Amino acid sequence: MEKQWQELTPAEKQEALFQRWLSPKDPQGKDLKFQSPKAEKAYKERVTRLKDAIQLKKTPDRVPVLPILGFFPTFYAGVTPREAMYDYDKLAKASKKYLLDFEPDVNSGIGIATPGKVFDILDYKLYAWPGHGVSPNHTYQCLEAEYMMADEYDALIQDPSYYFTTTYFPRIFGKLEAFKMLPNPSTMQEIPFVGPNVIPYGLPQVQAAYKALFEAGEEALKWVGAVGAFATEMAALGFPGGAGGFTKVPFDVIGDTLRGTRGIMVDIYRQPDKVLQAVEALTPLMINMGVAATQMSGNPLVMVPLHKGADGFLSDAQFKKFYWPNFKNLLMGLINEGCVPLPFVEGSYNTRLEVIQDIPKGSSFWTFDTSDMAKVKKTLGKVACIGGNVPTDLLAVGTPQQIKDCVKKLIDDCAEGGGYVVANGVSADEIKPANLKMMIDFTKEYGVYK
Repeated sequence: MEKQWQELTPAEKQEALFQRWLSPKDPQGKDLKFQSPKAEKAYKERVTRLKDAIQLKKTPDRVPVLPILGFFPTFYAGVTPREAMYDYDKLAKASKKYLLDFEPDVNSGIGIATPGKVFDILDYKLYAWPGHGVSPNHTYQCLEAEYMMADEYDALIQDPSYYFTTTYFPRIFGKLEAFKMLPNPSTMQEIPFVGPNVIPYGLPQVQAAYKALFEAGEEALKWVGAVGAFATEMAALGFPGGAGGFTKVPFDVIGDTLRGTRGIMVDIYRQPDKVLQAVEALTPLMINMGVAATQMSGNPLVMVPLHKGADGFLSDAQFKKFYWPNFKNLLMGLINEGCVPLPFVEGSYNTRLEVIQDIPKGSSFWTFDTSDMAKVKKTLGKVACIGGNVPTDLLAVGTPQQIKDCVKKLIDDCAEGGGYVVANGVSADEIKPANLKMMIDFTKEYGVYK
């Protein structure tokens, strides 16, 4: 008798998700029809190459290469970031050109160019985006502020979803300001409570907020349709998708866009217990965010960008108290459901490497920005697949020979025994095509396992 999902071990769940990734479906749920036997072979080789690296096996042929890209495909095709955010056809054509010309091991997708019109409709205040607060030729800029006040921890801890809906959303979406008038759905339990609780939904300003949300939803459907069609087309051509999901470390949820950097750094001194309670309350939500996406996509990789845990933000003691416990709980929650966490280590983690080794072997894939990769290999590399850290600034201003030398050293330092993926340090926008081409092609040439 076949086991139910919850009866499977984490390793069995991981294997099941990898098998789904190896056998992709089309939008109708049928087996994907590859463009050719060659494309099917290339697709399965690319997934298997990453799978073996993640599971710390020596890959059957060579080191995988996974460029981490922002708007580079659009720049390469002569499309501005703003055009990519508003013209989904241009976005897809630009991304396809990049994939076919460079042939990396994964299709990083076109999700970086999120739908600009959605942000226009909702009057989004948390970011500036191309043509809206920054040049049409530039990437996003977070407008950090205290969107959660210092005295609001209890409200967040007691009911995170209600807090986000009625306090956070009205502050970051101008058109959703009326959401602060919404009742808590948990109070509508029996007949006496229904009438009073639905009153706010009759108010013109609340109805206008929902109309804006519905309009944004219609636009988002157009965008995701284009994203999905592109992913299907590229899979049929032999390019598997990148991450199947996305989530964040609970401490970063608070420190990035709720309290902001200044706020969270003050709070760990003034109200440390509240910070710890809040990250604990957010952890199940962040686990579910990643798990739900992988169950839908069939791709086990869950991107986890890391911010406030980097060297220089927290002392070692603070990292061990405020950051690592909830980060580890997030990792274990994902791993237990068969997901492969993909922490994207921005900045340096040189002082964290001994601590973060405390995870199950062969269950995660970490990419690094500026950490010492030889040291990473000797520590975290014993239990996890590691990637990076070709400097993105070198891709922008260096020469192909410098890139070749850099990749050679990284492969020499990190590839022995498997478990290493060549990747750049941070998301790339305006870099030299010749440099990226060298990173990819030289990895394929030099990173061959004997």
